[in-house]
Amino acid sequence: MVFRKPPDGGWGWVIVVVSFFTQFLCYGSPLAVGVLYLEWLDAFGEGKGKTAWVGSLANGIGLLASPVCSICVSSFGARPVAIFSGFMVAGGLMMSSFAPNIYFLYISYGIVVGLGCGLLYTATVTITCQYFDKRRGLALGLISTGSSVGLFIYAALQRELIELYGLDGCLLIVGALSLNILACGSLMRPLESSDSPPPEKSCVDEVPDQYLVYHEKEKTAEENISILEKGYLDEKCANNVPDCKQDSILNKNVLSSINVNEKDTYKKKVVEQTNFCKQLAKRKWQLYLNYWEETAVLFKNKVFSALFVAILLFDIGGFPPSLLMEDVARSANINEDDYHMPLISIIGIMTAVGKLTLGILADFKWVNTLYLYVTTLLMTGMALFAIPFAKSYVTLAMLSAVLGFLTGNWSIFPYVTTKTVGIEKLTHAYGILMFFAGLGNSFGPPIVGWFYDWTQEYDTAFYFSGFCVLLGGFLLLLAALPCWNACAHQSSKLPPNAYSYKVASKA
Repeated sequence: MVFRKPPDGGWGWVIVVVSFFTQFLCYGSPLAVGVLYLEWLDAFGEGKGKTAWVGSLANGIGLLASPVCSICVSSFGARPVAIFSGFMVAGGLMMSSFAPNIYFLYISYGIVVGLGCGLLYTATVTITCQYFDKRRGLALGLISTGSSVGLFIYAALQRELIELYGLDGCLLIVGALSLNILACGSLMRPLESSDSPPPEKSCVDEVPDQYLVYHEKEKTAEENISILEKGYLDEKCANNVPDCKQDSILNKNVLSSINVNEKDTYKKKVVEQTNFCKQLAKRKWQLYLNYWEETAVLFKNKVFSALFVAILLFDIGGFPPSLLMEDVARSANINEDDYHMPLISIIGIMTAVGKLTLGILADFKWVNTLYLYVTTLLMTGMALFAIPFAKSYVTLAMLSAVLGFLTGNWSIFPYVTTKTVGIEKLTHAYGILMFFAGLGNSFGPPIVGWFYDWTQEYDTAFYFSGFCVLLGGFLLLLAALPCWNACAHQSSKLPPNAYSYKVASKA
């Protein structure tokens, strides 16, 4: 299908609004799971590392399944996927209210809600990128603030609902609110195909698969009918050589005396079905091989390879604060009278500010989005190193604000991916990167929780987290240095019969 040029406006702004509310409704509770985390610790009496798996799965499983989510959106479209995922998120939250133990929450909250969020995130990002080109950074920044605003509001909302209706009632009400995703998904109208006809192509280029199947069917059917008849005669001759000629003449007379049209039709149908199955199997296998070949080509890009390492390490170290900051404050014995606002709410509102600010900066031509992303990684690592030295609510609130703002780099990550691999490979590459981000989200909080269970303090855990993020930032910075491009230009002299191609810009 040939899509028309992104309108950079019009119905695209409706897409931005509904995508904003979709991420607000689906990610509000999973990102503010730190409030529920404290309640689950008291309700089930499990260790911090074991309990942290619930929130980490909810935020990581959707990213782990990103390749599958990308295939679903590409195959069925953003609107059907969004509506179906709305049922998943709402159902998972409501099921969690009846959880008898922590293991039930792993499935209901961690897997069901997490997978629904992953499908919704992929759908909103994909359809927004289709509707915007020049203003893509602004559009992605706006829709990604939905999850941050959801974190800010749901942190206070869930705490209030728990006080009024208990943990079970809170999850039921939040699940009911998530049903509004269905209305948002129904407005995700796909970008219409281009009214102007595509460039003229030959028949083979235009429908290669159909042409090959049809061509082989017609030819093979006639050949196989003659082969079947010939095989029948050969078999008779082999069994009874003296009567071979007589049987041959007799067989011809029999064939001419029966209904030849029905016989030929039956044989053609058998051959056509056989060839169709063969061609279908060959096509599916070729698609499978093409996927892995394209994946191998992506990893030959050193910036893309460094990007997947950076996103993995960033999520291992950068995600735990949003889940565990409330418990960090409680472990530091901070007086509740000084607790003016939940730390998770501060992270949420500053993440929204960061996403919008960084998204706007990404649209300026003089801003290198890759270097901007690297800067946020390095600053996040230093902020994580400072958490063990924060012993008061004010210092923890300041660090929460800084970490929240820097976590807003999620809004420019699709932008960075597009600049690295090109828009035509965005869905494929983004699915792979989100898979590694999901690994980080899934293992980050449990690792920090295990460090606490082992040492009975968070200091070592956050030193480890800061080191991971700094390492990922330095590796990405090293891969993005301009000197590599200069070396490539110097060694780009090719032999006479060699050809070269131009890759997507890395800036």
